[in-house]
Amino acid sequence: METTTFEPNGTSVLSSHNETEFELPIDMRFNEGHVVSIVTYSVLMVISAIGNSTVLILILKRRGNRRSRINTMLMHLAIADLMVTFVMMPCEIGWAVTVSWEAGDAMCRIMAFFRVFGLYLSSFVLVCISVDRYYAVLKPLQLTAVDKRGKVMLTMAWGGSILCSMPQMIVFHVENHPNVTWYAQCITYNTFPTYTHELTYSLFGMVMMYALPLIIIIYSYSSIITEIYKRSRESLKDKIRRSSLGFLGRAKIRTLKMTIIIVLVFFICWTPYYVMSLWYWIDRISASKVDQRIQRGLFLFACTNSCMNPVVYGAFNIRSKKRDRKPARAPTIETRVTPLSLSVKLLG
Repeated sequence: METTTFEPNGTSVLSSHNETEFELPIDMRFNEGHVVSIVTYSVLMVISAIGNSTVLILILKRRGNRRSRINTMLMHLAIADLMVTFVMMPCEIGWAVTVSWEAGDAMCRIMAFFRVFGLYLSSFVLVCISVDRYYAVLKPLQLTAVDKRGKVMLTMAWGGSILCSMPQMIVFHVENHPNVTWYAQCITYNTFPTYTHELTYSLFGMVMMYALPLIIIIYSYSSIITEIYKRSRESLKDKIRRSSLGFLGRAKIRTLKMTIIIVLVFFICWTPYYVMSLWYWIDRISASKVDQRIQRGLFLFACTNSCMNPVVYGAFNIRSKKRDRKPARAPTIETRVTPLSLSVKLLG
């Protein structure tokens, strides 16, 4: 008899079991792994819905009085995470309840698309925010095309997410069990001609959703910290600019904290899942022996990134009105015109 087994990026395969008894194997029946999925997704849905909806409402209220690139990007990030919350998670819960796929081939392909679309979009918007912060600090005088650049980056994020998600509608389809004909599953079985093709597709998903965004985020914020540190050292030698040292210190600390949290959250949430995926691609036999609850739990843990995004970015970018109401000290001529002061202003 053949059964479905774990496959990274949500794919699965049918494997043989020489069984004569009528009882279905554990991975074709409702088991503890499905219970873990249902409970965890339900909790994540509530947390993510509250957090991202709150961020989205606050941004929409503030956009009328204070339009900024970072708020616009935060809005798109919240939308991406809400798509994960209200599209992907309910589908995963329903699938865990039924175990087999009951919605037909068309819905299988549509669900496969949206199962990764929100995750791609969330990662790509994080990249947009990182690049925007990079230009705000290292290229503070390039103000003429700054709004256009932000719109172009967001357009590319949405377009790239669609392009990266579209292959899901081709590789996923409904496949009936050869022996238990009533049992159908939405899988990639029989799609790839060779294992090399399957591995290439899986690696493509890993690079685009995890590796490439992580590299860009780390590079962008490392450059920001290096630049601010360098300028702070230069300011110490220039007494005329000491009036801006307080702002520089606050911006430096804020950027450092945000950098550490951004990188750690993204890295911590997604690394365990992709470590498991790499293990599976290298040694499928030994990786398949890992407990089903652990396999499911790793992807569930990766999805918590959608819950953490509103917390991280909201804490560092959506400032309370108390700070906005504080009277600003009259700037000196030097702080009005120096690139250093412009970079600090844009960073905030």
